[in-house]
Amino acid sequence: MLKVLLSGLLLPISVFAEVNFDGNKNNIKETMINVETPAPQVSKATKTTKEWTIMVFLNAKNDLERFGISDMNEMETVGSNDNLNIVVQMGRIKGYDSSNGDWTGVRRYYVTKDTDRSIINSQLIENMGEVDMGSYKTLIDFAKWAKKNYPAKKYALVIWNHGSGWEKGFKSSVTKGISYDEQSGNHINTPQLGMAMKEIGKVDILDFDACLMQMAEVAYEIKDYVTYIVASEETEPGDGDSYDGFLAKLVANPTMGPLDLSKAIVDAYSSYYSQKGEGTTKSVIRAEQMPGLLDAVNNFAYALSQSNDKTAIKNAASSAQSYAISDNKDLYHFAKLLSNSNNAEVKAKSQALMDFIKNKLVAYNKTTNGGYSWYGSSDYSNSYGIAIYLPSYSVASGYTDLQWSKYSNWDEFLVWYTGKDATTTTTTPTTPSTGSYYDWLFGGKI
Repeated sequence: MLKVLLSGLLLPISVFAEVNFDGNKNNIKETMINVETPAPQVSKATKTTKEWTIMVFLNAKNDLERFGISDMNEMETVGSNDNLNIVVQMGRIKGYDSSNGDWTGVRRYYVTKDTDRSIINSQLIENMGEVDMGSYKTLIDFAKWAKKNYPAKKYALVIWNHGSGWEKGFKSSVTKGISYDEQSGNHINTPQLGMAMKEIGKVDILDFDACLMQMAEVAYEIKDYVTYIVASEETEPGDGDSYDGFLAKLVANPTMGPLDLSKAIVDAYSSYYSQKGEGTTKSVIRAEQMPGLLDAVNNFAYALSQSNDKTAIKNAASSAQSYAISDNKDLYHFAKLLSNSNNAEVKAKSQALMDFIKNKLVAYNKTTNGGYSWYGSSDYSNSYGIAIYLPSYSVASGYTDLQWSKYSNWDEFLVWYTGKDATTTTTTPTTPSTGSYYDWLFGGKI
């Protein structure tokens, strides 16, 4: 594979090949599509209850814009039908992708089928102008609108954007989250995500098409408002979900249940990146099992603290499967590394936690291994489906704002383990800051 050297990094030429510099400015079809017209209204006829409504909150108001355009076109290869509604709220800004008329602002689409993989031809429902896609209130508004106007027996909500589990970059005072709007400078933090899901009401699937979101801390915040959570422990490549892959399976079996569709999302994702030779993680967890996970983690953490063997714990923590944000560790693998402890309680509680994760919490899990990535080898053999915050230096102050922190004793364990008070210290930065340079360079959704 051809490679180029940039700022001391050897990069495959394919990184640059993914960038489309052709704005197709002379494409008459595109020009006609993007002539501003009054937004058509949703007719009452569209309110027929279907089997599924897929609601995609697609925040491309950042350097991922070209991937947003691509994903919309993937959805259009399948499109809505008599059993399926696909509705998208998409945001764009200037500066990253000039295709499709280079429009900016936020629009709502009812996704219709076509074979053109470069031009968005779906029905424009509403041109909303400048709307903050980094606001949890905007997410609420979209999902409630979609459920009202496109009713279905089952609902899947996709949140598409950058993700970081629960702080972004170096700003320790910022609670980690999702849906970063580069124009407004806002994002949806984890407590706000919980507030949004409570207001939206129950959905069958919440799919995070974003990096690093399959964490205990995130899942616990939203556990009461969703049945299955589909997400990645690791960063996602810029292409994100394989929409044509899983939507085609849904069209072939429109009455499939939420677990089957969740598995289809994972299968399509895993298959796509396996063929490309890229390392990935993607799993499905049962949200209703989060209280049980909290109990198992509490027992595990208590046994560790009572053993007082910090050396063994730190060795296990440093060896546990980690991700682009190195404080994120696979919880099962961490417990597995301690399951051979000479301490009977540590051994028992480690095994109990592993059993709970494998048999009750994680409904489905797939990983792919790839070549070398910017932070290490892409070997995810020790990714079992759920990550947890396990810092090596100190506990970020925002951690205490989380429901997980309020109801578990994991934060107390972390304070004991690190020897630092979470209310007065912050985590030492271990990852590069976010922004267009890093996202372009590494091609992911971190």
